[in-house]
Amino acid sequence: MRASDLPESEYHPYYKPYIDALGDEDLFLSLSNGLLVMDNFINQLQEGKLDFSYGPDKWTIAEVLIHLIDTERIFQYRALRFYRNDKMELCGFDQDEYVIECEAAGKSKNQILQEYSTVRKATIALFQSFKKDALNRMGKASGTPMSVRALGLMISGHQKHHFKIIEERYLV
Repeated sequence: MRASDLPESEYHPYYKPYIDALGDEDLFLSLSNGLLVMDNFINQLQEGKLDFSYGPDKWTIAEVLIHLIDTERIFQYRALRFYRNDKMELCGFDQDEYVIECEAAGKSKNQILQEYSTVRKATIALFQSFKKDALNRMGKASGTPMSVRALGLMISGHQKHHFKIIEERYLV
């Protein structure tokens, strides 16, 4: 499944920039590439930069990275529930409240990378366990229908989106 082939009926318009950021990328390749991108980014980042924020009331780089991990976990869970044909609607989450409680300031580059790698490898394993013909199964979260495959692409596109922001606003 390529991001460019995903029907817009399988996700909320809020997530369109994430899907669009992937262009013609394949779901599984984008998940694997994200692991490499994060590894390279963390290894090249100066330790002191984790606590950098480009403005008042803006997240630090560490908080952005923990936000990526938290969101991936939530989207993984949604994908599993939808794949298993769970018909119960899932609630949303407040990303700002999650960041307040994420305790990013106390984490090192290596801790963040280890946590991210563990979560991303679990995401890859989860999506590899799914039968390709069932990736279009739908569920409902935050009042919006979305498909299993859309959630996988949203995970990858979400990371790309935030890395672009980091590049443009944090590393200038």
